Amino acid sequence: MTRSLLRRARQRRRWAVEGAAVLVCLVVLISYLATRSGPAPDDDQAGPGGVPVGARSPGLPAADGRTGEAGPATPGLRPRQRPPSPEPTPSASAPAPPPAKPGAPALTVSRGEMPAIVDLTAVGARDWVHWGERGGRSTNRKRSGSGEIIDGGGAGRRVGWDGNQEYVRWSDGTPERSTNGSSNGVYACGAGNGFSLAVAGSGEPRTVQLYAGIWMARGRLEARLSTGGPASTARLEDPYTSQSAQFTIRFTVPKGARLLLNWTVEKVFTQHCGNVGLQAVTVR
Repeated sequence: MTRSLLRRARQRRRWAVEGAAVLVCLVVLISYLATRSGPAPDDDQAGPGGVPVGARSPGLPAADGRTGEAGPATPGLRPRQRPPSPEPTPSASAPAPPPAKPGAPALTVSRGEMPAIVDLTAVGARDWVHWGERGGRSTNRKRSGSGEIIDGGGAGRRVGWDGNQEYVRWSDGTPERSTNGSSNGVYACGAGNGFSLAVAGSGEPRTVQLYAGIWMARGRLEARLSTGGPASTARLEDPYTSQSAQFTIRFTVPKGARLLLNWTVEKVFTQHCGNVGLQAVTVR
């Protein structure tokens, strides 16, 4: 009887030990499977919120290229939870370009419609020149002006003309002291002919207004600096009749250097003197 009781007690202890071992194995297996579980079958192409991997969620910023796919678990994190991304390394921005030096060479050219009446005294605060008041060879200048405008001649013969559509006036001129409205100017016929002008620089920004026109031709204005560097070209064309324009040239060159202007006939549309015309130039 005593042996039978001892046998049964040993058998119960063995079952208890084996049961505990099985339970421990089950716990370990469940924990292992939980940490190794991959995405759900329907989630292999979706990130958080059901947005396809690689796509941007509407109305939300991009997730810096990260998707909702789960990688290996990190200790202390739940399954499918990613460790925090490291702080991005600050990128070195390109250095800002140095500011332009005062007096550095600069040049821009634009073309606009010439006003019906131009007051040279008001527009040419520093200097102005008008051509053709007394024929093709005549000029009027600003009295006590800076003398910055230089007439460099040009190819072709200059001819006086008194039929411009726009008028100029002045009250501080020489030799003609004043006029209330002049339609006079000069012109040069034929391709390649025209006018060469220059404006002296001072190291300060200057604005030049060139009042010019064409008749059955294409005129080309070339602007450049004697120091080299930037250059610009503008055109005015009318194959059938005459047209006028106001060219605005803004430039900066050091003292002793010059803005160089060439206003010439690029193409004619008639054998009867297709030409470019010139009325006035101002500087302020």
